[in-house]
Amino acid sequence: MNVLFITADQWRADLQERAAALGRPLENLATLAREGTSFLDHYGQAQPCGPSRASLYTGLYAHKHRSVFNGAPLDRRHATLFQQARATGYRPVLFGFTDTTLDTRGQFPADPDCGNFENVAPGLAVETLLTARATPWLASLKAKNIPVPRPELGREGMFAQRALGDPPVFAPEDSETAFLTDRFLRWLSVPECRPWFAHLSYIAPHPPFAAQARFRPNPRDVLEALAARPAPPREIAPHPLVAALRATQTTRKSIPGLDMPVHALTLEQRATVEACYVGLAAEVDHHLGRVFSALKLAGEWDHTMIVFTSDHGEQLFEHDLLGKSSFYDGGARVPLILRHPSPDFDAGRGARLACFSEAVDLMPTLLNALGAPAPANVDGYSLLPWCAGKTVPDWRDEVHWHCDFRALRPWFASQGSSLPETGCSLQVIRSAGLKYVHFPYLPPALFDLRADPGERENIAARPEAATLLNEGMARMLDWRCKTEEHCDWTAA
Repeated sequence: MNVLFITADQWRADLQERAAALGRPLENLATLAREGTSFLDHYGQAQPCGPSRASLYTGLYAHKHRSVFNGAPLDRRHATLFQQARATGYRPVLFGFTDTTLDTRGQFPADPDCGNFENVAPGLAVETLLTARATPWLASLKAKNIPVPRPELGREGMFAQRALGDPPVFAPEDSETAFLTDRFLRWLSVPECRPWFAHLSYIAPHPPFAAQARFRPNPRDVLEALAARPAPPREIAPHPLVAALRATQTTRKSIPGLDMPVHALTLEQRATVEACYVGLAAEVDHHLGRVFSALKLAGEWDHTMIVFTSDHGEQLFEHDLLGKSSFYDGGARVPLILRHPSPDFDAGRGARLACFSEAVDLMPTLLNALGAPAPANVDGYSLLPWCAGKTVPDWRDEVHWHCDFRALRPWFASQGSSLPETGCSLQVIRSAGLKYVHFPYLPPALFDLRADPGERENIAARPEAATLLNEGMARMLDWRCKTEEHCDWTAA
């Protein structure tokens, strides 16, 4: 059996529904969902990209792998999914990126791999590497005499001279998403071995938010949709972290042609950004259609397991925030579609499951599909029984994620709060009814999700919320005790 492991960066869980409502249905992902199993309450374990992918590739929570910010090394003792797949005879290959910071102990200090968070996860052979420098893509543009105005800026340089809402300077068939798909399809036409394992890692719909006109909805339609959405209730006393994010977030790196505070964007500007975000996702969906068609033409469709997911979500102006790195669901909840080709999984085809699942489940799930055991220290569980139409007893009733916000230390210092570097982190535990957020040096956050599903009112300081607060703290303590690193002493 082949494995096609697809990730799209910064893809929030409700993006398919948003796109369909705006007249840009993601038809190829909808087809994949009909043939596979969709996990509707799926969450990444960390933010931003590097930490989230460390959990995705190792099956470990952030407090165990400790690669908690872009540039924090991933200890080599933690095996990756790709290394484990090699033990079963596969040679996993990469198209795109993994945002991994390698453990460089024993390397020369001047080695360019030291501290570089855009290295490749161990176990992967590289077919096409597309980091932020985007070198192969930019070279392909230059070969077609397409201007590359500032190649030293990498991907961002292709959008540096654009204004909000302007289409890119290149044609749709020359986009980075198209380029990566072309590279994968060329490799697929003559794979060097069978069965194969490919990790196809798209950067879209990650910023910069600039999309081809053929893919994006009309901003006027988005504006009408925004105006028609019920106004959120007034937020009462935002948490200090939220205040810090609102005070420091700007559009400079994410929205071409704008450099202003995110919270100050007009409704019209927000509509244009959302149109571009949906358009970038629609472009990925279009090229996934090319991939799926090629698999069918090559006779590989019925022999290929397909995974589609993302590393983290996108706030998309909820709570006046853009991007990720907060404790809200918008930045943590992501899609997950699993399609196993075997008839043994026919009972689960088309299912849309509300059971909690996490990024750490992907490693044990794929190894289970390959007939290999997961390492003893892995925190996730195989999702294959759910895909086969079964209900798993005693399944988790909560999810967890971590965020390191040490980059905000200067702002807190300017407000008179000197947070130690090791204390700039948060840990979330979220069940169906509550969300509890723990901070070492800031007050906690607590939301009653049954009464307040929009996470508008932090009730942690309310005396009447003491029972719910105690439940959140107890759940977190139990979870940490259960998930501390352990050894298989029988193997000693």
